[in-house]
Amino acid sequence: MRIGIPKEIKIDEYRVGLVPAGVRELVDAGHEVVVEQGAGAGIDFNDDAYASAGAKILKGPEAVFESSDLIVKVKEPQPEECARLRPDHVLFTYLHLAADPVQTEALCASGATAIAYETVTAPDGSLPLLTPMSEVAGRMSVQVGAAHLQKAAGGRGVLLGGVTGVEPGRVVVLGGGIAGTNAIEMALGLKADVTVVERSTRRLRELADRFGNGLHTAYSSPETIARLVEQADLVIGAVLLPGAAAPRLIGRGMLSSMKKGSVLVDISIDQGGCFETSRPTTHTEPVFEVEGIVHYCVANMPGAVPRTSTLALTNVTTPFVRKLADLGWAEACRLDPHLAAGVNVQDGRVVLPALAE
Repeated sequence: MRIGIPKEIKIDEYRVGLVPAGVRELVDAGHEVVVEQGAGAGIDFNDDAYASAGAKILKGPEAVFESSDLIVKVKEPQPEECARLRPDHVLFTYLHLAADPVQTEALCASGATAIAYETVTAPDGSLPLLTPMSEVAGRMSVQVGAAHLQKAAGGRGVLLGGVTGVEPGRVVVLGGGIAGTNAIEMALGLKADVTVVERSTRRLRELADRFGNGLHTAYSSPETIARLVEQADLVIGAVLLPGAAAPRLIGRGMLSSMKKGSVLVDISIDQGGCFETSRPTTHTEPVFEVEGIVHYCVANMPGAVPRTSTLALTNVTTPFVRKLADLGWAEACRLDPHLAAGVNVQDGRVVLPALAE
């Protein structure tokens, strides 16, 4: 099979769909890999490294799309990339279509088969291709939240860990999944006062057992969330409904009760966001204010640390790329129902039930 790796064109995105080691594995298995010139330059994988691994370097995205059967990317295809897709193409990347009807319509119009990293499942029900980026985003959420709490950045001027004689900052984490757990770990590491809000009492017990008395737990309800955010310095939204839009947990009306200069970090923004006032931002302009509350809503948070993120991502995606290349998408999905759960769009239709709804 011919596998194409185009250069990512979304703003401030430097990750790449495969690293040279993955290319070598595919080439050794008898496949042909083409890589767009400069695709890995942003994370210090130059064209020579890809060529040494057996890839053919092509100039321009048109040549890569034209030459490939399977397109492997990181971020959702931009409009000009959707226009390059053909019915015989298989696209394997993050899609996050629930919050993006324009992209969904463009993928349907292309006729291509679009397989989303974020809905591929594991036998235990987890999302193995989303997990590494959730880990990165969860850890980053505390870093960026702490930075934007600084007065010069528009925040309240609070040090999350406090100091002797001064209480620490209060962090509320909405959601106890992978991203939320990593946010909790980082916030506790900074010695903040941390509360996690979660609808699963089983998960709350697991988190309490893992982190001990340093973590406060709260069952999710509108009243509980409203009470907690009033006193919070940093609120991290880390809620995920696989394949569906994120629930809105903080409405605009709650902002007036929050402390001015407090920070909201919306990890769920690529699924529409879990704050009513959220809108996607970029690493170049990551924040905005609504009623004195700082909002950080970067839709590709792991793109800020692209080398770490790419290595973590390709560790888990490469085996699936190999399976798709060896068997073809239809046979690979027939044999692996967990990979089949990743098929979002096929033959001009949305086929993932949650997304179709």
